[in-house]
Amino acid sequence: MFLRAGCVLPDGLDLTQEQFCGTWMSIKGTIAADLDLKVRNAGWHFMWLEDEYARFGVGRSASSAINKAIIRALDGVKVRFNAAELDSISVSKYLGFRVAKITLCARQIQLQTSLSLVDEMSIRQLATL
Repeated sequence: MFLRAGCVLPDGLDLTQEQFCGTWMSIKGTIAADLDLKVRNAGWHFMWLEDEYARFGVGRSASSAINKAIIRALDGVKVRFNAAELDSISVSKYLGFRVAKITLCARQIQLQTSLSLVDEMSIRQLATL
């Protein structure tokens, strides 16, 4: 699981986060189902969206190819979404390099029940800048 840096979370939600890339944090030791349960127990909503982001990455090792693919996919996640779940990883081996294909699914953690309220709040925040 990944959270956008600065993502607002329910009070008392204890997550171990580690910087992954520019604007994204990696959540350590928590899978999506556990995070969903924690968020809902706090009275918030963990929305499972249909938006998927599949990207490729190339590297000399499987881990470098996977990291590059994840970064590319996270860069594609729409700004309105504050979380992403790693759905699948596949790595192909070629002479001297690896190609990874990953798929991320966009997620949203929020207090409101409607995504349209998030859009309205974002528009209001932009208007004040």
